[in-house]
Amino acid sequence: MNPSERIDQLIASIDDWRGKMLASVRETFLGADEGVVEDWKWMGSPVWSCDGMIAVANAHKDKVKITFMHGAQLEDAGKLFNAGLDGGKWRAIDLHEGDKLDKRALKALVRTAIAYNRTHLKKNAPARSRVKAAKAKGA
Repeated sequence: MNPSERIDQLIASIDDWRGKMLASVRETFLGADEGVVEDWKWMGSPVWSCDGMIAVANAHKDKVKITFMHGAQLEDAGKLFNAGLDGGKWRAIDLHEGDKLDKRALKALVRTAIAYNRTHLKKNAPARSRVKAAKAKGA
C-alpha cells in the first residue's frame, strides 16, 4: 500500500471530528503546491514534504496536531502556531473539537515552509522531491 492509500485508510478509520479535520489539513497541504509529496513515517503518521519535510500530522485522543519541522524559522502571519513555542526547531498547531481550520492561513504557512526548504534544505531533499521539482521546471 502506498503512503496516500495509508493516509486514506487512516482518515477513514477515524469516524469523528478528528478524521474530518485531518482530511481538511491534508487537502490544504496538497493544494498549497503541486510539488507536495505525501509519505507515511514513524509507524503511522502522515507526512508532507516538498524539497524537504514540511510537517507531520497526527490524530490524538483530544486533538489533531500538525507539527512543522522548521516551524521556529517560519513567519506565522496567520498566528496558527499554538504549541511547541519554546522549541528551537519545531512548532505545532493543536486543533481541538469545535476549532475552525483557517485554510488560507495554513496554506500560506505551508508555502512559507516550502520556501524555507527550497532556500535552506534543497540539497538534502529526498531524491523524488528533487526529481519532481526538476520536471516541473522542464529540466
